[in-house]
Amino acid sequence: MVARHIKTAGLVADTTTSQKVSDIVKGIIDDIRTSGDNAVRSYSDKFDKWSPPSFKLTDDQIQECISKVPAQTIADIKEAQKNVRTFAEAQRASIKDFEIEIQPGVFLGQRNNPISTAGAYIPGGRYPLLASAHMTILTAKVAGVKHVIACTPPIAGQIPNATVAAAHFAGADEIFLLGGTQAIAAMALGTETIKKVDFIAGPGNPFVAEAKRQLFGEIGIDLLAGPTEILIVADEYADPFTVATDLLSQAEHGPDSPPILITTSEDVGRQTIKYIDQILPNMPTAELAGTSWRDYGEVVIVDSLDEAYKLADVYSSEHVQILTQNPREALEKMRNYGSLFLGEKTCVSYGDKCIGTNHVLPTRKAGRYTGGLWVGKYLKTQTYQEVVDEKASGEIGRLCARCSRAENFEGHARSGDLRAHKYLQDAYSWIDEARR
Repeated sequence: MVARHIKTAGLVADTTTSQKVSDIVKGIIDDIRTSGDNAVRSYSDKFDKWSPPSFKLTDDQIQECISKVPAQTIADIKEAQKNVRTFAEAQRASIKDFEIEIQPGVFLGQRNNPISTAGAYIPGGRYPLLASAHMTILTAKVAGVKHVIACTPPIAGQIPNATVAAAHFAGADEIFLLGGTQAIAAMALGTETIKKVDFIAGPGNPFVAEAKRQLFGEIGIDLLAGPTEILIVADEYADPFTVATDLLSQAEHGPDSPPILITTSEDVGRQTIKYIDQILPNMPTAELAGTSWRDYGEVVIVDSLDEAYKLADVYSSEHVQILTQNPREALEKMRNYGSLFLGEKTCVSYGDKCIGTNHVLPTRKAGRYTGGLWVGKYLKTQTYQEVVDEKASGEIGRLCARCSRAENFEGHARSGDLRAHKYLQDAYSWIDEARR
């Protein structure tokens, strides 16, 4: 049976960046490239009404921010960061340097060297996403990044104290109260007061994403994140109330966050729709969640879980939650997703906030070709080679020369010739002529 919808999306998600956003971002980047701090201050004042004597928070200011955060929130930040650190350390331990001797006297190896300086963008705006501090700063520090700069915007003209606390406890070396395109450009290009970084990570609004896209190449980036996505695969045993609650948990991110259910049970699908309609009226974020559900929500009925997994792979959603009797089956059946959440006892919100896996994940079907932010993103896997045996060098020189001349690279070939001449006494007319 062909998959059939009992709820379709009212709109098609727009995966392109508008020309207007691109032009605005380019103008800001160009201004900051030319005018540095003056341009940064101008745009911060224009967009955030924020123009302090210094965007960088002093140690005293950071401690003042921490003092204003409730003790329970501080404890929760530290607990969540412990989980993120433990998982990131396990990731780092899985990445190995090695060296092999591929033939006598010929050594090849690789080293995993951390990036020197990284920027972490921690969004503000609608919500103070302090969890992004754990995911970007702490992960960089576990990777061995020496210097991490954090940027986060003011919220309604106020310092987001909990976000500052999270950035500090995560290990940020400098914290700037600066947001939007101006923050991304300042970190990427460097100004009189903000050090140029090599790499920027962190989610953000369409202007932040476009700034990262335009500056990629001058710096590295984690990925280009779009609106939050959730897809739930459910069988006939799934609890529709749980399905509804978890779909709405991600729909509240914004008005264009698609919540999708693929289920083998039409009853589960219809009950889920009913519960969503009942939950929304009393949900504080109903305006956003309801808009996402109305415009982008889908409920799809399939005949089997195999069909569900295949269809879920086509969607390649950021968060994929498995509510079935055997949720671990998805580990073998699925390949395209940002992160999997297996069984009713876990949920996407755990990953967003505190369980320990990274919440910076691919969206807009990018899970087909990349994973999310992890320790490895902050490492450069770099190779090296050494030949210590004369005979081996000469023989590789002969091979190199033949391979190079097959491609008409005479200069390359002569580097090989020279080793064959030095170590195997091969004669070459071009060497004799050049040395006369």
